[in-house]
Amino acid sequence: DNEKVHRYLHMIRDENKRMHAQVENVLRISKLEKKELEISKEPLDVNEILSDAIEHVSLIMENREGLLHTHFNATRTIALLNDVHFTNVFVNILDNAIKYSPQNPIIDVFTENVKDYLIVKIKDQGAGMTKVAQKRIFEKFYREHTGDIHNVKGHGLGLAYVIRIVDEHNAQIFVESEKGKGSTFIIKIPLIN
Repeated sequence: DNEKVHRYLHMIRDENKRMHAQVENVLRISKLEKKELEISKEPLDVNEILSDAIEHVSLIMENREGLLHTHFNATRTIALLNDVHFTNVFVNILDNAIKYSPQNPIIDVFTENVKDYLIVKIKDQGAGMTKVAQKRIFEKFYREHTGDIHNVKGHGLGLAYVIRIVDEHNAQIFVESEKGKGSTFIIKIPLIN
């Protein structure tokens, strides 16, 4: 099926680019820590960046027979962002939501406006995490001991990178979670007036 081949090739190429970008991210984190990195920002539509990130994980979702629902309720969606970095922020969180869902992943993505902010909520119904883990997940190389889930691969760098990028955008990130009941990541992004 030609169309399928093209779609997969397109995705492989995109993921290849993203893998390359992830290597760059590791280097960037260390530059951010040394305050050596300038991140260029421009007015962008957060909904578009979110949709892009969702497209990035669509193949993994298909393979896991997952469901992703969007609830884009924000009407003001333009913020000063770096396209590549913020796409990576959302991809990282979505990727974790998939990885830490022992059953077929079910993910809901919400946007809403609260005062001069755009709030993004990424909610999964996965394994959830302890209070201790919630305090530490944004640390470099921290990974919660997953006990019987051995298929979760990674280096524990994703969320360390995420919080750095979020900080660089004067945004905020929070997590609400309960062991066995899933997690919700909340990102509060200042809007351009």
